[in-house]
Amino acid sequence: MLIALLGLLLFLELYVFLPALLGAITLYIIMREWMFHLTLKKKWRKSLTAAMLMFFALIIILLPIGVLINMLSAKVTFAIQHSNELITALKTIVGDIEKKYDVEIVSDENINKLGNIISGGIPKMLGFTFNILGTIFFMFFILYFMLVNGRAMETSIYEHIPLRDENVAKLGKEVRNMVLSNAVGIPVIAVLQGVVALIGYLIIGVKEPWFWFVVTCITAMLPVVGAALAYVPLALIFFANGDTGKGIFMLIYGFGVIGTVDNFFRFALAKKIGNIHPLVTVFGVIIGISLFGFIGLIFGPLLISLFILLLKIYSSEFITKQRQVHHHHHMEN
Repeated sequence: MLIALLGLLLFLELYVFLPALLGAITLYIIMREWMFHLTLKKKWRKSLTAAMLMFFALIIILLPIGVLINMLSAKVTFAIQHSNELITALKTIVGDIEKKYDVEIVSDENINKLGNIISGGIPKMLGFTFNILGTIFFMFFILYFMLVNGRAMETSIYEHIPLRDENVAKLGKEVRNMVLSNAVGIPVIAVLQGVVALIGYLIIGVKEPWFWFVVTCITAMLPVVGAALAYVPLALIFFANGDTGKGIFMLIYGFGVIGTVDNFFRFALAKKIGNIHPLVTVFGVIIGISLFGFIGLIFGPLLISLFILLLKIYSSEFITKQRQVHHHHHMEN
């Protein structure tokens, strides 16, 4: 009871640091081979090697985030004004349809509510960045110790998991594959989509194409809807301003070109990872984001795949053993 209560207490209090821990695990998995190579083969000092790898990670992770935040925060006021523009756009479109066909689709109040939600959400995102800084600090703090004690940590995990060695290896491999493919794949696909979208925005003549580029990169990381969260509002704004041609072109380009890029790269990735079912990804991300925030993009799907894998391992560990036991009894009888 005491162990359970203490464990629960610690877990609840440290829950805030869970994303930092998961982030550290992600980076550890990406860097472990470099770390082992440099410290074991090249005999570099552990603390220095860890510090160097962490420095590179900082640059690779924080520079893009910094640039994005910079581009966004300059445009936050612009975005708030824009959310109003989008709302008026919706009102115009809805109004036109209502006049034409004499139906009531949505009342104005609801549309205004939506506006409040959008402009209320933006400051929240800024509060979220402040949170991110704390998380990043703790993430690197944990990562340092993981890197320095990597070998020992892995051995002790390996010994304490009550499964047959080949199954532990299976688990390890699955975790590594998923983390690597998601941690590298998701941002890469998002940026590629952003670039493809940007080309389209420049051709079509979107106002503030760079702002929309950032929005596209960020939304592209979300499953199911993804980048459509960027190009559908754009099309709506075009329609409302009477640029029907541009709006239609935007939708075609969005669903046709940007969507294709997305599917193509995801497909290529899935081949590399060993096929994770799209359902696992979709529900995984939904669970993950509500559990761990942004880092849930990587760990949501992992949770579900691990659950499925553990079920398989469970059946191979226990159920086959029981069958063999039964079989022996029959022979003796």
